[in-house]
Amino acid sequence: MVIKGKFTDVLAGRVYPAEVHIADKKILSVQELDPNQIVPDQYICPGFIDAHVHIESSMLVPSEFARLAVVHGTVATISDPHEIANVLGIAGVDFMIDNGKKTPFHFYFGAPSCVPATVFETAGASLPSDEVDQLLSRPEIKYLSEMMNFPGVLHGDPEVMKKIASAKKYQKPVDGHAPGLRGDEARRYIEAGITTDHECFTAEEALDKLGMGMKILIREGSAARNFEALADLLNEHWENMMFCSDDKHPDSLVHGHINQLCARAVAKNIDPFKVLRAACINPVLHYKLDSGLLRSGDPADFILLKDLKTFEVLQTYLQGELVAENGKTKINSVLHLSNPNQFDCSYTRPEDFVFNTRSSDTSVYPYPVIEAYDGQLITGKYNAEMYAKNGAWEADPSRDILKIVVLNRYKKAPMAMAFIKNIGLKSGALASSVAHDSHNIVAVGVSDEALSLAVNSVISENGGISLAGEGKVMKLGLPVAGLMSTKDGYQVAESYTKLDAEAKKMGSRLLSPFMTLSFMALLVIPHLKLSDLGLFDGDRFQIC
Repeated sequence: MVIKGKFTDVLAGRVYPAEVHIADKKILSVQELDPNQIVPDQYICPGFIDAHVHIESSMLVPSEFARLAVVHGTVATISDPHEIANVLGIAGVDFMIDNGKKTPFHFYFGAPSCVPATVFETAGASLPSDEVDQLLSRPEIKYLSEMMNFPGVLHGDPEVMKKIASAKKYQKPVDGHAPGLRGDEARRYIEAGITTDHECFTAEEALDKLGMGMKILIREGSAARNFEALADLLNEHWENMMFCSDDKHPDSLVHGHINQLCARAVAKNIDPFKVLRAACINPVLHYKLDSGLLRSGDPADFILLKDLKTFEVLQTYLQGELVAENGKTKINSVLHLSNPNQFDCSYTRPEDFVFNTRSSDTSVYPYPVIEAYDGQLITGKYNAEMYAKNGAWEADPSRDILKIVVLNRYKKAPMAMAFIKNIGLKSGALASSVAHDSHNIVAVGVSDEALSLAVNSVISENGGISLAGEGKVMKLGLPVAGLMSTKDGYQVAESYTKLDAEAKKMGSRLLSPFMTLSFMALLVIPHLKLSDLGLFDGDRFQIC
């Protein structure tokens, strides 16, 4: 096979007419043509790579994620199976690897470093250092996934240091996760062997870490969005930066992926070659991947672009196979799946959601309220006057203060309750078993009746997302670990879009209500979160 076009040599920073010869899934040669020779008006480029993503957050199994991603020119992901590992341990990681192999797409999985993410919540599994070592010894495991336990690194926790030592033993990089870490603490974290961070939300923090030798990932996902804060750093630091989504919901993935970030960066007058370096080249070099860079002998993984401005993808090739063309995927669905899961949860009643006070009278109490921020994983702490009625605290939608609960889905246990601001619902409730990092059931709502309906809808599917309100109950079942669907990716995206729209009709002002909800139990990024054990403030629990 021969492909002609405008060959985009990213490392050399030049475009020239060429023909690419392909055979046996590899690039045989790239032959530069006479400058006056007419070639098709298409740019031949290496494929895009998402440098850090949790495939599970797309609610799609890897094979379905691949079908949607290739349409946008993505040929590979650096995938952290942290979410399913918190539910199923190594068995979950194996499921992701095996399902990913059903397509030509390159899924490069890491060994999850923090399972469970903290000791302050209940997960379904654990991965101690000896099991992490077993994973890292396998050739299909390319790195140690994000080391969220940065306090453990700074204090030399023995289990944490054993995991990092294993990565060094197998000469595999260690991904970081250290939001807001600066100065001497950041230096010590990096010196321990941490090589990347995708959690920077200011340019100053990113520059601090770049100056210490760390690679910085520009994250723009369905929840956390840091592109505008960090993109201009590409002008000077393109050699040490990459793009990632971290968490990408299915409706968002249908519309675009890394290609959108490239177009936005070029629109900011950033050199296209610097942008492509971050989007296509740096992940391959950093993680020592076998994904192609359009060199002779490389795997024939490449894309054809309409231009280097809009980054409209005309065709995507993986190992010499045409897998997407003009917005249509050519990868077939593989939906005859086993449904590995761990779900032991009884149906609820409205009275289970009553939040009792210590007094039987009608009184006003000061109470710490979680403050959600749209487009961020961090939260605030809002001290509100809460009103008790008949000995129970109630939500107050007039002040946008709603009840939030977390229900253990692995075993029978008391429900944790608190209050949250900025969700915006005026009626009804939302519920989800996608609840980082342990993936218990998290729900937020205006009334106990609506909360019970929404939670029971999730339980009925052995996992999923749901809403109850305005006389209706809607749900999307996620029977694979309570995280992923067994349905066609485009159908999942359509169902999710309807749920998202209905949540906004119920009053939510959030860009992505379900994604924001899923992070309200994420204790590794305080300030105030709710786990299944209670309200967590920094490194201590509040009395609930």
